[in-house]
Amino acid sequence: MKALIALFALTLLLNACGKQQETNAERGTREQILYMANGEEPRELDPQLSTGSPEHHLHMALYEGLVSKHPKTLAVQPALAERWEISEDKLRYTFHLRDTARWSNGDPITAEQVVWSWQRSLMPDFTSEWAYMKYFIRGAEAFHKGETEDFSTVGVRALGEHTLEVELNHPTDFFLQLLDHPSYYPVHPPTILAHGDMDQPVSNWTRPENWVGNGPFRLVKWAINEEIRVERNTEYWDNDNIRLNGIVFYPITDQQAEVRAFRSGQIHLTYTPQMAIEKVRVFKEEAPEQIRITPTYATYYYEFNTTKPPFDDARVRKAFALAIDRKTLVDHVTKAGETPAYSLVPNDPEGFQPQQQFSFDPEQARSLLAEAGYPNGEGFPEASILYNTQDNHRVVAVAIQQMLRETLGVQVSLMNQEWKVYLNSKRNLQHDIARAGWIADYLDPSNFLEILLSDSGNNDTGWQHEEYDRIVKSLKRTSDVDERYALFDQANVILSEEMPVLPIYNYADLNLVSPEVKGWYDNVMHHHPYNRVYLEAEAE
Repeated sequence: MKALIALFALTLLLNACGKQQETNAERGTREQILYMANGEEPRELDPQLSTGSPEHHLHMALYEGLVSKHPKTLAVQPALAERWEISEDKLRYTFHLRDTARWSNGDPITAEQVVWSWQRSLMPDFTSEWAYMKYFIRGAEAFHKGETEDFSTVGVRALGEHTLEVELNHPTDFFLQLLDHPSYYPVHPPTILAHGDMDQPVSNWTRPENWVGNGPFRLVKWAINEEIRVERNTEYWDNDNIRLNGIVFYPITDQQAEVRAFRSGQIHLTYTPQMAIEKVRVFKEEAPEQIRITPTYATYYYEFNTTKPPFDDARVRKAFALAIDRKTLVDHVTKAGETPAYSLVPNDPEGFQPQQQFSFDPEQARSLLAEAGYPNGEGFPEASILYNTQDNHRVVAVAIQQMLRETLGVQVSLMNQEWKVYLNSKRNLQHDIARAGWIADYLDPSNFLEILLSDSGNNDTGWQHEEYDRIVKSLKRTSDVDERYALFDQANVILSEEMPVLPIYNYADLNLVSPEVKGWYDNVMHHHPYNRVYLEAEAE
């Protein structure tokens, strides 16, 4: 809110002075400082505890993994590791770290520090939601689950100061993509140990006065609910090719205010990745060069709390799913290029396309609800839809609330919470139905299916299914395309029958981007690294 007040005050001042003063964007373009809206106030800045887009956008500035993805093609490319070799059986990866790589305080980055960082994220008491992302590594799952306390049994070791060896359980074609996920980013051991223990989450180390990282930018200011400011990290190995001098992130949850901030020149771009619904048409017609809409490998969905009535009954969950008219929702409510989703896994035109197992079917929805003991919604207990504070989430929830009432005779209430509280409510199963969204961390359907594993740190449904777990975990043991597609289909059928989550639509990456922002490319992963972004004033 303070960020909004400051922006509005500056806008009023500029208007009163007849634009005699520079706007943020004008000054930023001249000084190579990018101003952007970042949605919610981040929960934290520890990459191994990262959980959402607001955090991820910051982590891409502050940290770097062994590899990165090309901002345009998403192809894996060298980053902290300048090169690597893969054994013939595709089980052993040997990474050679750059001997010029430094932490932001000037300390050299070593392979042993990468090992330490990965061990930290796998410590049983560390409670990382992303530990399962390392289960591809030999012994990682057993260590994380406390079956052994000997980390030497995990297939990660330093062979020298700048050489790291990683051994996998099974060949994994997308393993290199995983290394660009924040949970794989290295952290600075001396800084963390100076403020706490290895096996416990520590927040003090991410304060600007304490923080040390290895990304292209360094943290210089974090004013809660006002702004987060980063500036160029001169110790970064590729600093000579970084053109931005800094980035300012504003936590603006009000999407109308976000649009006003863009129009008045207080920010160069929005990065939520959705904007005020009613403004989409306006920008398409009046300023098409400023609006970016790209189909995304991502799904917007609702999570049921399957541990409590009435949503412990799959018939109720499926009745809700069949009562939602997704086409009407995307055509007349969201209206920004989204497509109806009938599977947690999005369609991939060049890869796996899940078979549709259900559709909008009011008659069957009412029949299932009656079977569950609630004919025409009679006797249905109080229930609510939880969403994090954002107008688009509210609009979608209102539409779904109306569809459930008209089709099933069920009345659900709406509940919004600010980002950190919302995340905690979901994680602790303190919800009935909760909004969720998943943008692919790597380009493979397993990324979505693993969310609902019984031991996944991102499973906020309480749902457990032994056969589903077996199918999804078996994906790690094969790289045969036909076999994997068959397993994807089997998992999709179970999800369609059990419906622990209610798929709603597939996202479109939707941003307002000033023409002065260069090196910002559209792609299916909402992946926009800053190390090749720069600002250039438009010719008069």
